[in-house]
Amino acid sequence: MILDRIALIITIIGALNWGSIGLFSFDIVAWISGGAATAVARVIYTVVAIAGIWCISLLFRSREEYISDENHR
Repeated sequence: MILDRIALIITIIGALNWGSIGLFSFDIVAWISGGAATAVARVIYTVVAIAGIWCISLLFRSREEYISDENHR
């Protein structure tokens, strides 16, 4: 499902941002958007959070369901 892939990509990008914060104290989103409190940064953080919540559903899907979805494309 394309939405699963998009959510996974966004979640990975969010994880890389958290990694840069943890390792280098550098927030890429805040840097790109002009600060962590800007409206743009808040939207990006919210989109990453929604993508992460969506990815939780991947944990509860059966492998057969995922494979059958792939075969229907």
